[in-house]
Amino acid sequence: MRSTLLSTFLLIGTLLPAMPSIGQNTFIDSTKIPAHPRLLLLKGEEERIKREFRKDPIWKNVHDQILKECDSVLSKPPVERIMIGKRLLQTSREALRRIFFLAYAYRITGDKAYFSRCEAEMLDVCNFNNWNPDHFLDVAEMTLAVSIGYDWLYNELAAKSRSTISKAIIEKGIDPSLNNKYNGWLRGTNNWNQVCNAGISFGALAVYEDQPQASMELLRRAIASIVHPIKEYAPAGNYKEGYSYWGYGTSFNVLFNSTLEKIFGTDFGLHEMPGFMESAGFYQQLVSQQGYPFNYSDAGTEEGIQPAMFWFADKLKDPSLLFIEKRYLTERTNNGRPNRLLPAAMIWGKGISMDKIKEPLQKAWAGKANNQVVMMRTSWKKDQGIYIGFKGGTPSASHGHMDAGSFVMDAGNARWSTDLGMQQYNGLETAGLSIWDMSQNSQRWEVFRYSNYAHSTLTVNGHLQQVKANAPLISFSDDPQNMRAVLDLGEIYNQDLASARRGIAIINQRYVTIRDELQAGDSTCLIRWAMLTPATVVKIEGDRALLESKGQQLTITVRGVAGVQLKTWSTAPPHSYDAANPGTTLIGFEITIPAHAKAACNVLLIPGENNSIKEKSIKSLDKW
Repeated sequence: MRSTLLSTFLLIGTLLPAMPSIGQNTFIDSTKIPAHPRLLLLKGEEERIKREFRKDPIWKNVHDQILKECDSVLSKPPVERIMIGKRLLQTSREALRRIFFLAYAYRITGDKAYFSRCEAEMLDVCNFNNWNPDHFLDVAEMTLAVSIGYDWLYNELAAKSRSTISKAIIEKGIDPSLNNKYNGWLRGTNNWNQVCNAGISFGALAVYEDQPQASMELLRRAIASIVHPIKEYAPAGNYKEGYSYWGYGTSFNVLFNSTLEKIFGTDFGLHEMPGFMESAGFYQQLVSQQGYPFNYSDAGTEEGIQPAMFWFADKLKDPSLLFIEKRYLTERTNNGRPNRLLPAAMIWGKGISMDKIKEPLQKAWAGKANNQVVMMRTSWKKDQGIYIGFKGGTPSASHGHMDAGSFVMDAGNARWSTDLGMQQYNGLETAGLSIWDMSQNSQRWEVFRYSNYAHSTLTVNGHLQQVKANAPLISFSDDPQNMRAVLDLGEIYNQDLASARRGIAIINQRYVTIRDELQAGDSTCLIRWAMLTPATVVKIEGDRALLESKGQQLTITVRGVAGVQLKTWSTAPPHSYDAANPGTTLIGFEITIPAHAKAACNVLLIPGENNSIKEKSIKSLDKW
């Protein structure tokens, strides 16, 4: 055992008392740890994968896509240690993609070209001076990458290569995780905790022979620590960081759970924690019938196939969870650059037949949590029906935006109300902005995409929303003819308004109503109602506007406010550091509410050419 391991041991011991009891008292039977390969795919399990893709052309296509990616790597130079701002993350992720793919390709095909290149990639990154512990996600993903390659190729690696790789995993991956300067993620409740615990645990298991006792302590530490973010899924599965970060944090959590289950026959109760398994349904509902995500907060655009969903579907025995994944597999021969965890889909998919993946029954989802959202749809069929994603919660949530009250809407084959989503962090950090300060006066809220000015929501007197406030869900119904939800936005706007509520409903599966009920505080309030749209605004006539997109139409009509005039605002970046927002427009109107007065308005969003909707009466939100 290397001399550093005694200090490693002592440091682990000092961390454990601060952790929840689930990990401190966990008995891990080290006698169950098998010989290599032991991570995710045990010796001989390749044969199951081979049988499955030989009989199913769709799984064969996934396998072939992995090999195609590997073949493209063979002609490229190894990854370089290139920092982008303070991050090595892009390099770590490319290393993970290459090593995971190549190791898979070698285990399935036995082709030595894949083995040799995988070994070369590992030795290359192991010769980096470090894996950038100052931004520990970089270390975690690199450790995961090298650990999988080391474990899967272990029996064929030369002794010198084994020594070099094992030493790097310990010194550049595990050891920095024991330094308090770098391991704040152990107490975190977001994706950092999940990613970092997974990466370091894979490292500990990969080099178990070199440090058996320390490796077991590392696993106990990880089990104790990872409960912090898992608790955030309770009670219903709502992942507070949204679409993209569910894909990131949850995927690495599943890697961790899956490896524990594979080796020890249990994940020590982690998947049984409230909300975790339900989160697969939450994630599925974030995607519309067109495949567009409800990308609130720091979320990107379409993520494509999500291997973790195959683990959930297998664990829950619910193939319908893969309805969206089925589309990615069957309708898109090349879904952009393959997900770096794609080989895990081959492991977790268990050869699920596409004809067993039926349309989900559930068409509405609401989860009470710290960052609440509601999703409603009339259909799962592509090019049909209406989809609404409705955002409550708080801007103070991890990666949050000032987007309380905002919504996305799809109808037919088009998205009509949208969200700009995330902006790449490096450019903002390079501009000197302190974007991780979540206080009310932070520079974060000077970024256009992060503020309420850029979302489909209200702005009052030109002010920002209140960061520490919360917009809870106060009513919800999944009635197919009147799906509806109401948020209390009072805290969000309490700088100006005495009360504020917003409701959204899909009426008769035909059109959408957005109703706002507001009361001014001690002074007159100017309300800006806005919807961010990627559609073309064809014409505006007073309280009525016509939008077009992809050969379809949407009519916007305002009810309940006399003399209102719809108008548009530009989404051009107000600062040099703001990202461009091409093809988008803000459409809406302004109204003035005298001090202490109340006001209410309904906005109808009517898809299609038959846009003559006659509401018999406009109900108050109390009667929704």
